[in-house]
Amino acid sequence: MGYLDNSTITVDAILTKKGRELLARGQNEFQITQFALADDEVDYDLYNPEHPLGTAYYGAAIENMPVTEALTDEGQMMKYKLVTLPKGTARIPVIRIGQTEIELTAGQSTIIKPATVNFSAGNQSFGYTAILSDSDAATLVATKSAPNASGATVPQFIGDNEAAQTVTVQGVEFELIAKSQLNSTRTATVLIIGNETGGRALLTFTVAAQQITGIANVADAATS
Repeated sequence: MGYLDNSTITVDAILTKKGRELLARGQNEFQITQFALADDEVDYDLYNPEHPLGTAYYGAAIENMPVTEALTDEGQMMKYKLVTLPKGTARIPVIRIGQTEIELTAGQSTIIKPATVNFSAGNQSFGYTAILSDSDAATLVATKSAPNASGATVPQFIGDNEAAQTVTVQGVEFELIAKSQLNSTRTATVLIIGNETGGRALLTFTVAAQQITGIANVADAATS
């Protein structure tokens, strides 16, 4: 969705396949109850407080930037969603997850409890989106769901090859369970994103390769 000035289009939006299906039924099932805004296409480095023509032109370069065309694939757009904070909020909420680097062995698990600081009860209604980068390294499950989880997720731009390995879940608490690594030690990440306030926290974890001793023992027995 994009906002333009009054000389062109005010809102550019397209319906998803599900939206078109509901609209086609003609039974008043298509009701927009929520929407989100984002500024993915905006480069704020272009704001120029030293513009020679004065304050009216400080943001001219930003205002003239092209608007991203609406897409139905949430994994390809609206990464930087805008959030609404109470009037008078002096600080942007920050997400904390405790440790940011851990080491695990096969079958070992750890609980991830995100907390939003600088903001009372932040993300406790819609929870957090957790993105596991490599499903071959571990399993990620939500151990506590958000009270008002809507199923919407926060997209993360990744390559097609990486996308096949990622796992995305929603909740307010998560469990990370390491898988067996027979060939080599594997490193992956869990990205935590606040669904209400924005903000991100990254956990990097390493799963140690298992030591296989059975083959060596057989070889020793054969030579003795």
